[in-house]
Amino acid sequence: MLFKKKPKKAARDNKRRLVTMTSPKSPVSEQYRTVRTNIEFSAVDEEIRSIMVTSSGPGEGKSTTVSNLAVVFANQGKKVLLVDADLRKPTAHYTFDVNNITGLTNVLTKRTTLEKAVVETKEPSLFILPSGPIPPNPAELLGSKAMQDFLEEAYQEFDMVLFDTPPVLAVADAQILANHCDGSILVTRSGETEIEQAEKARDLLQSAKGKLLGAVLNHKKLQDSQYYYYYGGK
Repeated sequence: MLFKKKPKKAARDNKRRLVTMTSPKSPVSEQYRTVRTNIEFSAVDEEIRSIMVTSSGPGEGKSTTVSNLAVVFANQGKKVLLVDADLRKPTAHYTFDVNNITGLTNVLTKRTTLEKAVVETKEPSLFILPSGPIPPNPAELLGSKAMQDFLEEAYQEFDMVLFDTPPVLAVADAQILANHCDGSILVTRSGETEIEQAEKARDLLQSAKGKLLGAVLNHKKLQDSQYYYYYGGK
C-alpha cells in the first residue's frame, strides 16, 4: 500500500510542538512512554488496536496527548494511524504540518479511498488521516456503517489506530465513537478540569458501553517540569 508524502510546504507553520519528537529523552516524553506501557498492560487478555482520546471540555490537551501517544507507539515499530475525528475543530493537520483538503470525511462518504487520503509523516511508521472538510452531520457520520467499514480496512493496514475526538461534554461524537474503539482515554488538565466534569465525562463514556482504559492528568508541574500521569480506569 502506497501513501503520499507529506507536502514540502504547508499553508500554516506548525503550531503545536510534539515533545516526543523534539525532545524524546525528556521527562515528559518518558511519561508518554509510561502511558503507552500502562495501556498495553491494561489489556492482558485482548489486543488493543484502536484507542479514542477525548476530554471533558475544550483546552485540556487531548489533541496534544493523542499526537504524542501516536509518536511513542510508532517508536515501537508499530504501524500507527492517527485519525483526526474531531470533525468540528480539527487540529492534526496543523500539528503535523499537512494539508486538510482530503481526509476522514471524504473516506467515510466514499469520495476517496483510505490509501489516497492517508499522509506519511516525518516519524517512521506514523501516518495521519486529517479530518477533511467539516461535514454538517459529524455525529451521524461517525456512527455510520461507513465508520465500521473504515476501521475494518484500517486494521488490515495498521497495527494501531488512534482517534482524536471532540470533548465528551460538548457533543455526542466521542460517545458514539467509543462504541467502535477497543478503548478510550480521558484527558484532564491539572488545576482546570473540575472533578464533577471529569466524573460526568467518565460516566457518559461508560454509559455508551465504551471501555475506559484510564485518564491522563496533564500540566501537573513537579520540580519545574511538565509531567503526565496515567491512572487506570474502573
